[in-house]
Amino acid sequence: MPEIRNLTINFGPQHPAAHGVLRLVLEMDGEVIERADPHVGLLHRGTEKLAESKPFSQSIGYMDRLDYVSMMCNEHAYVLAIERLLGIAPPVRAQYIRVLFDEITRILNHLLWLGAHGLDIGAMTVFLYCFREREDLMDCYEAVSGTRMHATYYRPGGVYRDLPAKMPQYEASRFRSAGDVERLNASRQGSLLDFIDDFAARFPACVDDYETLLTDNRIWKQRTVGIGVVEPERAVALGFTGPMLRGSGIAWDLRKQQPYEVYADLDFDIPVGTGGDCYDRYLVRVEEMRQSARIIRQCVQWLRANPGPVMLDDHKFAAPAREEMKRDMESLIHHFKLFTEGYCVPPGEVYAAVEHPKGEFGIYLVSDGANKPYRVKIRAPGFVHISAMDEMTRGHMLADVVAVIGTQDIVFGEVDR
Repeated sequence: MPEIRNLTINFGPQHPAAHGVLRLVLEMDGEVIERADPHVGLLHRGTEKLAESKPFSQSIGYMDRLDYVSMMCNEHAYVLAIERLLGIAPPVRAQYIRVLFDEITRILNHLLWLGAHGLDIGAMTVFLYCFREREDLMDCYEAVSGTRMHATYYRPGGVYRDLPAKMPQYEASRFRSAGDVERLNASRQGSLLDFIDDFAARFPACVDDYETLLTDNRIWKQRTVGIGVVEPERAVALGFTGPMLRGSGIAWDLRKQQPYEVYADLDFDIPVGTGGDCYDRYLVRVEEMRQSARIIRQCVQWLRANPGPVMLDDHKFAAPAREEMKRDMESLIHHFKLFTEGYCVPPGEVYAAVEHPKGEFGIYLVSDGANKPYRVKIRAPGFVHISAMDEMTRGHMLADVVAVIGTQDIVFGEVDR
C-alpha cells in the first residue's frame, strides 16, 4: 500500500469557490483537514484611511464598495454614525425608505449567496432562479440612484431623493420579442412603489421554488447537514452575528434588540436554527428572505399613505434643490460650501451598527471637530466569521471547505477593507 503523506496545499486565491481573493493554506492528512490557515489582505484598499482624508459625505460611496453585495446597508451604518455625532434625525418618510431598501438589499444579498452556494455544492438551477429575481431588485436600485450597485443613496439627514413615480420600461430589440417586452413591462406600468409591492407579493412563491429544489434534496442535505457545526456558546465566543449566530440557536438581531430607524414599528419574526450546521444557516437565510418581503410590504403601505419630505430642510447638511441653486445666490453658496468643504462635525466618538445581511456591520467614528473624520474603524461581520474557518473545517474533508466558505457568506471587500 502506498504511504499517505501529509500535504500542505493552497486553496485560492484563484479559486471559483473562494468567493473572492481568499488564500486558504490547508494542512491535509490524505483528504482530511488538519488545519486551515486563512490569508487575507489581497484586496486591501485602505478604505478606513481614505475616509480620514475626505469630508464626511464624500466617503459614503466608499462604503458601497466594502461588501459590494449589500451596498445600501453599508451606507446606512456610516450615515447613522454621522447623524448621531451631528445630533440630527432624518424625516420619518426617509427612515421608511431606508428600511425598505435595507430589506431589498437583504434579499439581494441572500439571493446571490444562495445562487453561489448552490453552484459551489453542485446545484446549478437555483443559481439561475435566484438571478432572475435579483434582476428586478437591481432595477429598483437603478430607479432611485441611477446605478445598479454603488448607489450612494443614503445621506446624512435623509436620502438623495424621493421614490420615482415611474418605472423604466423594457423596449423591443432583436434579443426580445414584442410579447416578451409586454410581459416584462406588465408590472412596470405604475410607480416604483407599485413595482416593489408586486415583487414582494410574488416573491414568497419564488422562495418556495428554491426550497423545492434544495430543502429536501438528499444531495444538498448530504453536503450541508452536520458540516461546520458551531455550538451556541462557541458562536458567541467567536463573535458571530447575523445568520451565523442565529443558525446556532441564538435569537440576536439588532432590528429587534437595538431597533434603529422604524424597525420597532414593524411586524416581523427572527428565524432561529437549532443545529448550528450549514443546513440550519441555509434555512435561517431562506426564512429571512420571506420576512424581508413581509417588511417591504409594510413599508410600501406606509409610504403610499404618508407623503412628505425625505431630507432635512437644513442647507448646512442637505444640498438645496437644483432650481434654487441656479437662481438664488445664497443657495449657490450653500451648494458650493457643502460639496467642497462639507460640514464640521462636533468633537466626539460614536459607534453605529446595523443588522447587515451578513451580521452586525458597525462604524466607529471619531471626530475632532473638523470637516473630516479623525478616525474611522469598520466592524465587518465577514472578517470575524473567517477567523473561525480553522475551527469550522478541522476534521472535515476537502470538499467540505467549499460548503463552509459558502455558509459564511464571505465577501472580501469588507474582510480586507
